[in-house]
Amino acid sequence: MNYKYKNSERLDPRLHSFINLIGDAPEKRNSTRDEAVAAANTPDAIAGREKWQQFVNLSDNEQIAPSKGLKIWSEKVTSHPDNNSINLQIIRPDTDEILPCVYYIHGGAMSQLSCYLGNYRAWGKMIAAHGIAVVMVDFRNSVGPSSVEETGPFPCGLNDCLSGLRWLHANSEKLRIDASQVTVSGDSGGGNLSMALAIKLNRSNELKLIAGLYLFCPYLMGDYPNDAFPSSIENNKILLDLNGNGPVLGYGIEHLEQKNPLAWPYFAQDADLKGLPPVVISANECDPLRDENIFFYRKLLAAGVATRCRLIMGTMHGTEMFLPTACPEISHDGAAHLALFAKK
Repeated sequence: MNYKYKNSERLDPRLHSFINLIGDAPEKRNSTRDEAVAAANTPDAIAGREKWQQFVNLSDNEQIAPSKGLKIWSEKVTSHPDNNSINLQIIRPDTDEILPCVYYIHGGAMSQLSCYLGNYRAWGKMIAAHGIAVVMVDFRNSVGPSSVEETGPFPCGLNDCLSGLRWLHANSEKLRIDASQVTVSGDSGGGNLSMALAIKLNRSNELKLIAGLYLFCPYLMGDYPNDAFPSSIENNKILLDLNGNGPVLGYGIEHLEQKNPLAWPYFAQDADLKGLPPVVISANECDPLRDENIFFYRKLLAAGVATRCRLIMGTMHGTEMFLPTACPEISHDGAAHLALFAKK
């Protein structure tokens, strides 16, 4: 039985109005990647994204996320091996001090959204306000454009994230970043890419490039609903609808069928995880992904990784970075905890 989210006492009351605003997404089942891409770029789908963007852009204001004392700019970077261009948004205190860094990967099921949306710019400012340099990567989405028009399936986005990280290290002196204190963080699909990036670095003996991982509501498994994870059924359609298969097809269904942990880190083996730096997973109580997040926390512990898990009560998927206008103190708490972790 689906969870009756609109009348739930578990969800913070401030979030109900937002759920009612966006309404229920249509349950669309596609058969191929081409169909998924086409469905994501119909006039109605584009209009829906624009409506979402208009709402989240309201987050970028001086009351919620002050810009005083911060410097914000962009860099265009060549990604390898495809030699495509990606954009990095840098937000840091306006000082020459060498600072710890959070390398941030935005959410959107690896298929859409952009770190240049107002909610992510606000989120980056919240983190930077704690004395952190924030580098946000706008990778190639799999179905809808970010700040770069080009899209592509796995491993396009992962390659872009790795290229941005390597650029960061190559330019750490110019950026005034402590290259020994780079924390990779991301939400939802960005949490997937963050863990996949760590696994890729582990396989290539490059873990020295990162000091830690902080994953917010990571989207790790791709195969839903799953009876082993009751939240994938009980909490479905609380912001996130797992019934649609567009993101999975857009990213490449063959990688899910092959249980490729670089595409779907849920399937990582001990050898992929052993040796990873410290990890924090932050889960949302009313998120369909809650139970797989907790499962993966235990999987990391079993592999010997120093891991902590937070469960933020009363919140839905991505409340911290998607809805600072609704619950600003929850967003600021999340940013402060991430910043504290990045400084250690």
